[in-house]
Amino acid sequence: MEQRQLEYVVAVAEELNFTRAAARTHAVQSTVSASVRALERELGARLFDRTTSRVSLTSAGRAFLPEARRALEALAAAREAV
Repeated sequence: MEQRQLEYVVAVAEELNFTRAAARTHAVQSTVSASVRALERELGARLFDRTTSRVSLTSAGRAFLPEARRALEALAAAREAV
């Protein structure tokens, strides 16, 4: 699990759209999608339900999101401490 993957998950969860999440994180949409898919494989659970017109969090995604936010906050705090 990498910091960038967590950033992508949080952005997709907040935007509910991979294209907007990509723009927000200054990445291309295919990179965000591939990174989220790789994380889902690593976790063994889907974080998002995707259709052609809609993105929504799964129950696993709803459980993971606050932990991802906390991890990103901890990383930022560690950087600030240095």
